[in-house]
Parts: sequence; C-alpha cells; structure tokens
Amino acid sequence: MAEMGQRILIVGCDPKADSTRLMLHSKAQTTVLHLAAERGAVEDLELEEVMLTGFRGVKCVESGGPEPGVGCAGRGIITAINFLEENGAYQDLDFVSYDVLGDVVCGGFAMPIREGKAQEIYIVTSGEMMAMYAANNIARGILKY
Repeated sequence: MAEMGQRILIVGCDPKADSTRLMLHSKAQTTVLHLAAERGAVEDLELEEVMLTGFRGVKCVESGGPEPGVGCAGRGIITAINFLEENGAYQDLDFVSYDVLGDVVCGGFAMPIREGKAQEIYIVTSGEMMAMYAANNIARGILKY
C-alpha cells in the first residue's frame, strides 16, 4: 500500500514493542509508555519523539507496556492511542493498522475496536491451536462492539 502512495500509520499495541522493527530497520523503537515513565507523564511528550518514519514513509508508533507485574498493558494502549489522537497523529492518513496482542483478550487490547477507531478488522493467525483459540476469542470480542 505504501508503494502505491498510501499514507499509513502502524500502531504497535504489544508490550514487546516489536510491531515496527522491520519497517524501521532497527531493533526496537522507544515506546510511548517508556518515554512517559521517564518524563513523568504522557502529556510531557511530543509526537515527533514517538512517531518515526519507516520504509516508504510509513509512520510507526509503539505503545509499549508497563514492567511485568506493575500495571495493565491494555491500559497503556488506551493511554498511547489517546495521546496520538490528542496530538493529531491520525490526520492526513489513508490507513491505520493496530497490531494488537492476540494471546490476551482484555478491554485495553480491544480499545481500537471498542472506541470505533477500526472500520475493518482482519485477524491474522497461524494454524496452531493456541493461535486459533486466541483468534476465536478476539472474534467473539469483536461481536460485542
């Protein structure tokens, strides 16, 4: 799509922050939540600090997540997406892709669906039993919204 001139944003909604690595040709991108923790609040961030431009001009953001056992990763996704929205990240785009964690189904990970930010939803999975189980849970969650 980017090669056809489409303006795209990828929002990685996984605490591992690995959704945009290939697009950026790097190991990892600094996440919204990591920078917010360093600065004290998400309001102390600038959009340019967390939105990088990758292959063919694709904009890339990683929400990140809290340290294990410290907080809710789903809540972090909500915080990151709200930050992006408040700072104009969704302007002048043709497509936004949310790469959400599939093996955990909680309210935060369903946020792009629940808040009406997704017009179409595609579930991509392998044929392994746990992946199919997670995909089924996601599909059941989609039906609620």
